[in-house]
Amino acid sequence: MGIYLNPGNQGFAESLNSQIYVDKTGLISYTNRVIGTAQKYICVSRPRRFGKTMAAGMLTAYYGRECESGELFEGLAIEKDVSFKKHLNQYDVIFLNMQNFLSRAKSTDSFVLFLQECVLKDLAKAYPDFDGLWEQNDLLTALEEVYNINQKGFIFIIDEWDCIFREKKHDLKAQTVYMDFLRALLKDKSYVRLVYMTGILPVKKYGTHSALNMFDEYSMTDQGVLAPFAGFTENEVRELCSQYQLDFDEMKRWYDGYLFEDGLHIYNPKSVVEALRRKKFAGYWTKTETYEALKIYLEMNFDGLKDAVTMMLGGGFCRINPYKFQNDMTSFQSRDDVMTLLVHLGYLAYDAEREGVLIPNREIEIEFANAIEGAGWGEIVRLLSESEGLLEATLEGNESIVAKAIDTAHMEAASILAYNNENALSCVISLAYYSAKRYYTFIRELPTGKGFADIVLLPGRNYPDKPAVLVELKWDESADSAIGQIKERKYVKALEGYQGNLLLVGINYKESKKHQCKIEKLSLGQPL
Repeated sequence: MGIYLNPGNQGFAESLNSQIYVDKTGLISYTNRVIGTAQKYICVSRPRRFGKTMAAGMLTAYYGRECESGELFEGLAIEKDVSFKKHLNQYDVIFLNMQNFLSRAKSTDSFVLFLQECVLKDLAKAYPDFDGLWEQNDLLTALEEVYNINQKGFIFIIDEWDCIFREKKHDLKAQTVYMDFLRALLKDKSYVRLVYMTGILPVKKYGTHSALNMFDEYSMTDQGVLAPFAGFTENEVRELCSQYQLDFDEMKRWYDGYLFEDGLHIYNPKSVVEALRRKKFAGYWTKTETYEALKIYLEMNFDGLKDAVTMMLGGGFCRINPYKFQNDMTSFQSRDDVMTLLVHLGYLAYDAEREGVLIPNREIEIEFANAIEGAGWGEIVRLLSESEGLLEATLEGNESIVAKAIDTAHMEAASILAYNNENALSCVISLAYYSAKRYYTFIRELPTGKGFADIVLLPGRNYPDKPAVLVELKWDESADSAIGQIKERKYVKALEGYQGNLLLVGINYKESKKHQCKIEKLSLGQPL
């Protein structure tokens, strides 16, 4: 058992022994199906702290010879799979954490050479009869010779494959040498049985093709069949909340939002685990990196980027084309490239059905608010900072102050957002009520059976003293007509199950550039 060749199962054992473990061994069912096939090349990209290293350790423990990992998998999902025993601990596994090699190499120029030297030392110990082969510092030839003798082949588990593109962003020479090495090591090699490669970025593109175009890619814009293993699923989080007696609705508000096919919602494992352990909702994932990382990209301010981020902070959605992105951190040509990178970094969620992006949850929303303050977006910062006063005026039923506050919010946002329809009005209203998100879940376009309520604010269970707020918006009509529509279409029925006070808020904007506001208070159960 070596450091890089068949490194053992300790990493996976530590995951199993952790206070909170979610069974993701179903991934092995898929990798077993593609061993030795044309689909044996798998590249999975996800944001940091989304379980990539755990999955790599699990696969290493399962496939690696000399591990004797059967007991570790007892009672887990993969044990029931017909392929479980066939592949268990049957292969030479080469585990490569590229971050480890890059940080230890004397220079980026010696990065690839250092990697080969390290793996060759392990091969020499495992196959001592191959005299002289290990002294050539030629890993490819060594692997070919071993395969020619034993015909067993190797499984490659590569973690942090893209670290050189993230940490040496402008070193094109070192990046090219590295990509050429990976292609030579892996592509069309008879000794390769399976490659499972993980990182944050998808495979780097060069012009119209990729140097590693043999990989099937599973990224945050398309996780495909591997989506259930990209993080915690909603059902898994619901079960954890029940087990640890934590409010699932609040967990959803804070950490939900990553969307995949068939309506699958994925949660960030780091934040969920920390919330369960600490019994408190906070920005745990975002604390693993400072908001400066996000601010760098916002400061680029490609044409339309500021407008898009402002819309999304207001609960809106922005269409993008993610397919022109070059899968690195320097080749930006448009705001779509920047926002696609933010999807891969975990700051935005991509909705493939609508072909666009949104801010996924409360945790990320707070990070954006911090970042735009640091990026100097003064008008939006002022709008957000003034939102506490608007909420207080609304809860007090002070219609004139609410109307004036929204006038001010309009003026702050006018330089960024076109303000000529109910959708833009809805975005500005959501921004103006930003501070309410401490206490409320925001729902835009809530289905009511007879239409859609524009904005609904539902108080969290920890804030029973707060009333629900139902906001209807009108463009160039009247605030009274907005209240009338709420009653006529019985929007309140959409709040079935909620018990408590309710505020009906009608807001209208006229061409005179003045807002009107009407507020009515009632209790659910009280006739409209």
